Parts: sequence; C-alpha cells; structure tokens
Amino acid sequence: MDRGKFSGFDLELRGRGIAWFQFTTPERLNGLTVAIKRDLIELLTQAQMDNAVRVIVFTGSGRAFCAGDDLKGYRDAEPSGRRLMPGIEPGHDTAIGTYDGLRSVSQRLNSVLRGLDKLTVAALNGVAIQTGLSLALSCDFRLAASSARMGSATLRFGLLPDEGGQYLLVRMLGLARALDFVLRKRIVSAEEALALGLVHEVVEPDELESAAMALATELAAGPQVAMRLLKRSLYSAAELDWEHALDEIAAKTAIADHHADVREGTRAFFEKREPQFNAWLEDSESPG
Repeated sequence: MDRGKFSGFDLELRGRGIAWFQFTTPERLNGLTVAIKRDLIELLTQAQMDNAVRVIVFTGSGRAFCAGDDLKGYRDAEPSGRRLMPGIEPGHDTAIGTYDGLRSVSQRLNSVLRGLDKLTVAALNGVAIQTGLSLALSCDFRLAASSARMGSATLRFGLLPDEGGQYLLVRMLGLARALDFVLRKRIVSAEEALALGLVHEVVEPDELESAAMALATELAAGPQVAMRLLKRSLYSAAELDWEHALDEIAAKTAIADHHADVREGTRAFFEKREPQFNAWLEDSESPG
C-alpha cells in the first residue's frame, strides 16, 4: 500500500504489519474534508488487500484526535501535502447534494472502516467529536488518553449525527443512554467514556502511543485468518437471529478449522509452547 505524508495525515507501516495513520493538522483540530476522507477510503482499501498489513491504527496530533469536519477546508484551501484521489465537488449545495455527499464519501469512510476484515484501533489522544467520534466508534478497539473527550455535539449546531453515529451509539450504549448522550449534547471525559463502554482502556497521555502499539502488536501476532473470520462473525451476530448466527459461524469454522494455523496451535498446545501463527502470511507478505 501507499505510505508517507499525505494531505491531512501521515501513514507508516510499523512493526509486523501495523498501518499507523496519524492526523497532522492540529491547528485545525485534525478536522476532515472530502479530499482527506477519499484518500482514507482508498488507503483502507489498499490495506485490506495488502498482506503486509495486519492491523490498522488511527490517532491524532496536538490536542485533538479529530474534532469533526474541517469547515475551513471545505470553504478555503485544503491542507498541504500529497493527494491520492483527484478533487471532486464536495456536494451539500442542495438537498440531493447533501444526500449524495453523505452516501458517497462521509458515510462510506465509516462503512469501509467497519467492513475491513483486519482489526482496527483508535488511539484517542484528544477530543473526538462528530466525524471524529463516528470514526473512532467504527474501529474495533478504542484506547483513550486520560485527557481525551468524546461527544456527538451535532445538535449544538442544529445538525444530525449523519455519518452513522446514531447507529453506533445505540448499539454501544443502548437506546436510553444514546438518547441522553445525543439529545443532551454530552461531551464526556475519557473516564466517563470508559464507564459507558465507549472505550476499552484509559491510559496517561504519554503512554497512549506505546499502549496502542502494544495492543496492535498483540493483535498482529494472533492467527490472522481465524481472527478476521471471527471479527466478521461477531459483527454479524449483532444483527442475526440465533439460527442464522449458528449457520454463519459454521460456514466460517469450515474455513478456519482446516487452516495451517490450527495445526500449529494444536502442536504448540501439546508441546507446551507459545504458537507461532501466520507462517503462511509471512511467506506471502509484500516487502516492507
């Protein structure tokens, strides 16, 4: 996959297959634009298809993870830096333009992120609001610095959580808490987010990067085929009834049970050692 410095973010490949995205416009609170979102969609698609990538991490710089859309970037100049995708009209100039812009770009970014088989981590270094909140909630794991804050806050502008935030919040908080969170325009601390179940762990700010790397390294060392199949099965289980969930996991088990990682895991158990998964992947990984 492509890597380097892009308009609005940097991307590097760390360790054994960790794609590290870092937003780089702290003066704009790492706000996103149509151009940035389209480049992220392209790079996430590349990551899904690249054997050199096992885990994807998002984080920010400065005092924000991502504080929403960069309205200045929509009106004026985009952040400087390399662009992958050619420019297009942002939409939102008419009712149908808003619909098209959301479905084609803003909502699509979160759909692509949630649709990845590879595991994803959001390392929340600071405020995650609106677009930033939806992006974080679309990841599989969320770590937060103790200084981070999270909220929808769209109603403060008379707007809606239109990038999937309402769906994600209902599933994570339940309906009653989601109503309270969104309609009362709550912006919660990292500890409050932990209590609500919006993040998995809270660490000190200077420990966030190392904690995110440790989690990503752990996930990257696991049996990738089984983990990716299980991720998809868990997301499906949230939507399926009992019989369909059983059938779905049976079909995936038919793949996982016959994979080389299972043979390695079984041998390691009887030999009383840690399994060394992913030999198949290391043989086929693209050069770093």
